[in-house]
Amino acid sequence: MVPHPEVLMVPLPLSCSHSPAERNTTADLFFTSQHTDPSIPPEQVLCRVQMYSIPFARCLGISMIPLVVLSTIASLLLLFPSMQHRYLAEGHITPEARSCTGIWLSGFVVLVAARGFASRYMKEGHCLFRADMMCRLAYTCVAVFATGICFLINNSGLTKGPLCLYNGTNGQEWGRPLQRENTEEISYLYVPERWASACIEPHGIVMWNMVLFSMIMTTSGLQAFICTVQILHAIVAVIMGPGFRKNQVVPA
Repeated sequence: MVPHPEVLMVPLPLSCSHSPAERNTTADLFFTSQHTDPSIPPEQVLCRVQMYSIPFARCLGISMIPLVVLSTIASLLLLFPSMQHRYLAEGHITPEARSCTGIWLSGFVVLVAARGFASRYMKEGHCLFRADMMCRLAYTCVAVFATGICFLINNSGLTKGPLCLYNGTNGQEWGRPLQRENTEEISYLYVPERWASACIEPHGIVMWNMVLFSMIMTTSGLQAFICTVQILHAIVAVIMGPGFRKNQVVPA
């Protein structure tokens, strides 16, 4: 629809519409048209700000869900080597696995943060929109911090090796035989020949820990990357305002 020639055009990067179907995803701004012809009564023009950030932020939030699920499953499996619960009951689980960071850091905290920055924007006006984006920016920073801690803890669990029953100097004992005694020693990760013979039980614990810790680290890294993209997106939204599109003011 061609705007009325006497409608006040506002010099803001807005895209306007008065479609009721768009009211759930846009913010309302009202401008009064100015008419010089006394026979034409004053009108109210409903200007709607199309939120360019809704689809993008929601896609980022949705992409977090499978990562949260993978991280949670991997963290749970670390508690049950060889799918047996007795090792957990007897305390033969590494501290990194017991911390369950894949559940409450890369899982719960990231999911709450993703829900925060992926929700629909309902704020009206540029100031409220920017304030809302600042809150979402804070959510995302918390998520980045959580994924960073999760990555570091699980990296420690990976590099130190599993807790298992092995042949020590005093016979069979529980410990971490693959843990490096000094920084000059080559990590067991680069010596595959040691994996099969290092532990007596749980069966296959070396590969079990390597796969699951690596999975949590990978999901944490991807989550941190997605959150970083969201941080940049939120900063741009705060600086530029609700939308980038051209004004199209339509009489109501």
